[in-house]
Amino acid sequence: MRTSIFFRLMMGYLLLLTLTMGVSLYSISKLGRVRDVTHSVILEDNVLLDLHKSLAAALKAEREHEKNFITLHDQTFYDGFLLAWRDFDKNLAKARALARSPELPAVIDRIGSLHVGYQTLFDDEAALRRTGTPYVASRYRMMKTEAENAMTDALQTMHAMVQTSIIGKVTRLNEAVVQAGNVTMAVTATSLVLGIIISILITRSITVPLDRMAKKTAEIGSGVYGPELDLRSPPEIGALAQAFNFMSAKLRNVDKMKSDFYSLMSHELRTPLTSIKEGTNLFLEGHGGPITEKQKWLLTIVAEESNRLIALVNSLMDLSKLEAGMLAYNFTKTELLPLVTTAAGEILPLAEAKKIRIGTDVDDVPPVTVDQERILQVLRNLIGNALKFTPAGGAVNISVRRREAGVGVSVTDTGPGIPKEHQSAIFDKFRQATLAGKKKIPGTGLGLAIVKHIVQDHGGVVWVESEVGQGCTFTFVLPY
Repeated sequence: MRTSIFFRLMMGYLLLLTLTMGVSLYSISKLGRVRDVTHSVILEDNVLLDLHKSLAAALKAEREHEKNFITLHDQTFYDGFLLAWRDFDKNLAKARALARSPELPAVIDRIGSLHVGYQTLFDDEAALRRTGTPYVASRYRMMKTEAENAMTDALQTMHAMVQTSIIGKVTRLNEAVVQAGNVTMAVTATSLVLGIIISILITRSITVPLDRMAKKTAEIGSGVYGPELDLRSPPEIGALAQAFNFMSAKLRNVDKMKSDFYSLMSHELRTPLTSIKEGTNLFLEGHGGPITEKQKWLLTIVAEESNRLIALVNSLMDLSKLEAGMLAYNFTKTELLPLVTTAAGEILPLAEAKKIRIGTDVDDVPPVTVDQERILQVLRNLIGNALKFTPAGGAVNISVRRREAGVGVSVTDTGPGIPKEHQSAIFDKFRQATLAGKKKIPGTGLGLAIVKHIVQDHGGVVWVESEVGQGCTFTFVLPY
């Protein structure tokens, strides 16, 4: 089943959208993880580091107030000790609330126990100092020192554990970012490749059938209808191809009707035109009795117009056969020089009457396989056109040159030239170049169309080169 262009586009877009949504959701989840880790570092670990500083500062204040009280027995220092102790205990409670790792609460509890023991030793010694009871001061000093050192070590352990936690979180954060970047790059590259492949496939499914239709259109434009289009394409273009085939069939029928009409008209017109021509000639020769000068003038006009009509009918018949592919060719290896000489010689009297110089320039070229009569017809048409459009006193030159693709024959005149916008149409049927400021020159408009068909049937090409006011050069090339 052939899917429509709309369905193909939607499926391609849906696939790319799914990949995009997938990588977006993955990126969002990773960003959430980054946010959680960042919050954990900022709101927990950094706060724990600040609390560690506060605990160390409170412990230092406790030591100073404790030593000053033992030495000076001043109640102010005792009160200062209690204030520092409360501050320590408050910060320790905050640290306990923020502790998330399994090991850190145990360390904080140990700090709390050591702190309570230290405070107990101080209270006992302070009571002994107040009552004047003798005691061994060195023993208390040693135990307090041990408790202080133990708390200091525990605080260092707490600091180290918090820093290790930060490093671990940052490491995991970096790994998550790298992983997210790799996945995003991979999915992006995959999406890009898939997008290119999908674009190419969808574009080809559209452009290839359209290209075939364009070529078929060009063939129809040149009169070659051929078989119908059979395209493997989306339904929309398939419907267009069916409409195109229908149009082609209609054009083929119209072209056949036209060719049949030309053939019928040519056959039906040739006999009466020949009779008119011969009858007119008989009257001009005096077989019908004496004629006046005015009658002779009128009969001459009738004879000339009869000849022109007969030439038009013959051209129509030739063109009809050429377009139908029914014109028989007799191909032989032929030297072009005799053909050029013959065609130039036939036109020489007309050229002398118009005082136009006919020149030939023929190189030593190899023979080519052609139908001599048809190539003579091509030369007559081209040289005749050149004489028709060349003013009196001008020149027509016929040259034959060896070319890479074959043997080239050029007919150059010194006429008014053909405007660029008309050069592409002069080989069409019934088309003649319009010359600015010039009266329309009589002609059928079939000569160059016949030239084009004959040259193409020989496997060659024909074209014109011209600049307004600088004459024309018609060239055809025949393969070796």
